[in-house]
Amino acid sequence: MDEQVLRELAEERLRALAGPEARLREDQWAAIRALVVDRRRTLVVQRTGWGKSAVYFVATALLRELGEGPTVIVSPLLALMRNQVAAAAKAGVQAATINSANAQEWETVQEAVAMGEVDVLLVSPERLNNPDFRDSVLPELVQDTGLLVVDEAHCISDWGHDFRPDYRRLRTLIGELPADIPVLATTATANDRVVHDVAEQLGLGDQQALVLRGPLDRESLRLAVVGQPNAAQRLAWLAKTLHELPGSGIVYTLTVAAAAEVSSFLREHGHTVAAYSGQTDPAERQQAEEDLLGNKAKALVATSALGMGFDKPDLGFVVHLGAPQSPIAYYQQIGRAGRGVRRAEVILLPGAEDRDIWNYFASLAFPPETVVRQLLDTLRSASGAMSTAALEPRVELSRGRLEVVLKVLDVDGAVRRVRGGWEATGEDWTYEADRYARVAKARDAEQQAMLDYQSTTGCRMEFLLRQLDDPGAAPCGRCDNCTGQNWSAEVPAEAVAEAGARLRRPGVELAPRKQWPTGMSTMGIELSGRIPGDESAETGRALGRLTDIGWGNRLRGMFAAGAPDEPVGDEVFNACVTVLADWKNHWSARPVGVVAIESRSRPQLVSSLTKRLAAIGRLPLLGRVAVDAGVRRSGANSAHRVAGLTAALRLPDDLVANLSTVDGPVLLIDDFTDSGWTMTVAARLVRRAGAKGVLPFVLASTS
Repeated sequence: MDEQVLRELAEERLRALAGPEARLREDQWAAIRALVVDRRRTLVVQRTGWGKSAVYFVATALLRELGEGPTVIVSPLLALMRNQVAAAAKAGVQAATINSANAQEWETVQEAVAMGEVDVLLVSPERLNNPDFRDSVLPELVQDTGLLVVDEAHCISDWGHDFRPDYRRLRTLIGELPADIPVLATTATANDRVVHDVAEQLGLGDQQALVLRGPLDRESLRLAVVGQPNAAQRLAWLAKTLHELPGSGIVYTLTVAAAAEVSSFLREHGHTVAAYSGQTDPAERQQAEEDLLGNKAKALVATSALGMGFDKPDLGFVVHLGAPQSPIAYYQQIGRAGRGVRRAEVILLPGAEDRDIWNYFASLAFPPETVVRQLLDTLRSASGAMSTAALEPRVELSRGRLEVVLKVLDVDGAVRRVRGGWEATGEDWTYEADRYARVAKARDAEQQAMLDYQSTTGCRMEFLLRQLDDPGAAPCGRCDNCTGQNWSAEVPAEAVAEAGARLRRPGVELAPRKQWPTGMSTMGIELSGRIPGDESAETGRALGRLTDIGWGNRLRGMFAAGAPDEPVGDEVFNACVTVLADWKNHWSARPVGVVAIESRSRPQLVSSLTKRLAAIGRLPLLGRVAVDAGVRRSGANSAHRVAGLTAALRLPDDLVANLSTVDGPVLLIDDFTDSGWTMTVAARLVRRAGAKGVLPFVLASTS
């Protein structure tokens, strides 16, 4: 087909997709030409809203007219898939999806692809690791596809801000494609290091890939930082200012707990907002997205779960209550705003607790080599495939980290996912300690860059663009530093007092564990299945979460490494009394005594708290659950924790004697809870010794 005729057809398809006034940008045409005419492998790094999806939809339409097979798009989020199916239809392209949410449609979709009725198949990266899909569906797609698209390609790089091991499997997939099948990788947020790594991971480096990289600045964004001395000031400022922000938008928080807390406070002040996180029910998430798209909500108070794939051109603002840990992540999130409006407000409200939260996430990095070798040795010695549930008791990794490590090992060829779980391949594997160290060092530099962004007196947009290695970085003339126009940080004293009272409102429910971990018998412990009702704890209470922006800020100092062990202070104790006073309305029966769990790290804190609560409640102090010092009670996953706790916890004779005389539930006190297993194992011991019930109470919860 003549190239001029091809471009006219491309322009026609674009107008159908984006409206009668739409015209192809030169880089859009360059990418389409490279894919359709030259069948090249192409990496497009362009700002959000530039029109990367138009490139692959128009290229698909042209390739289909030339008789080529369907396009396969590897896309990270369901929200993105929903938007793109609708967008594809505008371009006259029939799209379908295969993802975890539509398993009942897979067979129908696969038949439609085989019959040539589907032009675009959107696949979640997790499908690439599904044995049935990988072995049965993928080979046919590889043979028949006309174009492979890797959307949000920065996910393939562990130098990027949203590393996903499943994406690295694409390197193998691309290596199996015929040389004349074009490949397109797209992203809006990547610096030079990420761009190089994406090209290398995708196997594009040796094939003279075309890299099209444009300026990342968007003229609609007005960047600002508003400093506030504490969480109450920030929350009060947000409640006061939210109605002044244009249109509807997103308020980002760093944790799930903060999203729930902030959204609740804003609703109490008359704002139509909803919380949105990875823990939100999928149906509720979709409804929240639709409410924001339809301007029925002023804002979604969201974690980073609301990011890639959410497309609302008229989003008027993005506010961050707490700073993300990298400029790349920050720019990706603020890129949701201002795509189709002339002005959008972008405001950062940093908090003193941000670094604590960054450090927590950093602790979830790739585990030490000894732990990974333990996992490999376990699989190699197994007689067959092992599920993650079966592996967990044998390897000291939490379920989430275990699954990530398995995926990395799978991509590296050391293990393979099969029906029934995982098996070792027998291939050699090298622990890339130097690479992990470099990534950790880069993370530290990115965190420092976020702190520097907050304090810079120069142009904020230029600062971010230089972090993204944008050669066009220059003063924007629009941010607070460029214009000298700053958001007022003043908040009425009564509003700050109200916000402070809300944040000081103590009390968090602690749901009891209902089920013992699987595989305990392999560790010589006969605990399995559902925890019997006469051995379990009731729903408990914590004073606060360590991730809260209210009590979390106070509790983090008490539980920080190196913090002194001191008797409980009056402010904390009085808050505990408030929690207990509210909680008593939910007790099945009033407690008849108090039991403490011995603390090796904070004995004064726990002892003083227990004695004061027993005194004020006029309850007998029955004793303490002892913790044997010589027994290791920690563990990285549930099975190991339960095993360690079963060996370490015991009831002294005086406590057993006292429990045999009481007729009712006891208040069981500990300093903090993370997994909930210490309280679960201790509650079982106390119940078996005669207590009619256990009411758990702790100062801090980590979740």
